[in-house]
Amino acid sequence: MASRPPPRYVVRPHDAVSQRRRMLWLGLAWLGSLILVAIVTALLSGAWKSVGPSLADRRALRALTAENEQLKQQVANVQRSQQVGDVANQALRKTISQRDEEISGLRADLGFYSRLVGGDAQREGLKVQEVSLQPVTHSPAWNLTISLTQNVKRDDDTSGAAIVTVEGLRNNKVVQLDWATLGDAAEKNGIPFRFRYFQQLHTTIALPADFRPTSLHVTVRPENGDSVSRTVTWNDALSSPATITQGESDAQP
Repeated sequence: MASRPPPRYVVRPHDAVSQRRRMLWLGLAWLGSLILVAIVTALLSGAWKSVGPSLADRRALRALTAENEQLKQQVANVQRSQQVGDVANQALRKTISQRDEEISGLRADLGFYSRLVGGDAQREGLKVQEVSLQPVTHSPAWNLTISLTQNVKRDDDTSGAAIVTVEGLRNNKVVQLDWATLGDAAEKNGIPFRFRYFQQLHTTIALPADFRPTSLHVTVRPENGDSVSRTVTWNDALSSPATITQGESDAQP
């Protein structure tokens, strides 16, 4: 007898409890996966938020550092330019001062030689052309130089003596120191001179410690002729030689 084939359909009893349990586990698994995804997403979002500002801060820091370096370089360039400008200005001022001194000296020489030569002027007598002072280092003394001239059209020598008085303040009072107080005992009668065209007289005068000089009075007394006087301020004689300029003249009493 031939065997029967197995049935295509199997009838099993319906188990509702087992099916509900399976559905419950599937729901729990799905809910757990959602929670896990949410947790992972939150963690990644927080990490990105913490990393993002850090990267932005580093970029801003690099930009500020570069800008700071540029500003430092600009300040250094400005400082170097200012230093170069200061050195150039100092050199320029020094050059101008030297040129002023040269011009002053040339004017003095021009006045001296104009006076000496006389040009087309008539015969003139004795003149105090220049007065200058130089301090003696570590001493209350001063070196005094007096330049005398006369017109070259004179045919004879001029001789005589020059005396100096100094006016100033002493104990807030105007005082005049005479030649006997100032000069060397060997020149008690004055500084002797003898010349035909020009001569420079050199002497040293000493001032009291409590005396503040304001002006110099030079009186030249030739053996033949009238005396010649010249007054210059102390500062003028000290800063640069005080010379006769156009419009000035010696007093000839």
